[in-house]
Amino acid sequence: MNPRLRAAVALAKEENMPADNITRAIKKGTGELEGVNYEEIRYEGYGINGAAIIIDCLTDNKQRAVADVRHALTKFGGNLGTDGSVAFMFKHCGSLLYAPGTSEDKVMEIALEAGAEDIVTDEDGSIEVITAPHDFLSVKETMEAAGLKAVLAEVAMKPSIETVFTGDDAVRMQKILDALEDLDDVQDVYTTAVIEE
Repeated sequence: MNPRLRAAVALAKEENMPADNITRAIKKGTGELEGVNYEEIRYEGYGINGAAIIIDCLTDNKQRAVADVRHALTKFGGNLGTDGSVAFMFKHCGSLLYAPGTSEDKVMEIALEAGAEDIVTDEDGSIEVITAPHDFLSVKETMEAAGLKAVLAEVAMKPSIETVFTGDDAVRMQKILDALEDLDDVQDVYTTAVIEE
C-alpha cells in the first residue's frame, strides 16, 4: 500500500471514518480509480461594476465545480451568468508578446509573412503579435526560427473592452479573481478588469 494511502487510512480509523471511503477518495484523486471522467467546462460571470469574467474548469464533478465557482463569485460581490452572457466581450486568439527594444520592423515583417492577424505596439515599447488560435503554433515557430523569442506566448481569451479598477473596487475585484484562481478545478480565469495599483 502506498505510504500516503496508509497514513490516510490510519487517520480515518482515528476519526472513526470508514477507511473504504478514504481509500476510494484518494484513488479517485490520484487517477487510480477507473471510471473517473474529467471534462472541460466554461462558466461566465460578472465581478464588481459588471466586469466580465470567464472561468475555464477541468473537473470530474460538475455540481461541485459550479457550486465552488458560484460561491467564489458571490462571496465578494460578483455573480454567475448564463452561457454567452459575457463571451461576446472576448476574442479567442493567440498572443506573442515581445519585450521593449525588439525591432518593430523585423517583428512586423516576419509575423505578417507567417500569417499573424495583427501587430500592436504598446506605449511601453512592447510589441504584441495576435494570431488566430489555429495559426498560433506555426507563427510562434516561424518567429523563433528568425531569432525572435516572445517573453509571453499563449492562446487565451483576450478582452475586447477593459474596465479599469482603483481603490476599494480594485481590492474587491482582486479578491474575486484570487478566490476563483484558488479553486482546484479552475484552469484559467479571463477578465475585462484591469486592476491598477
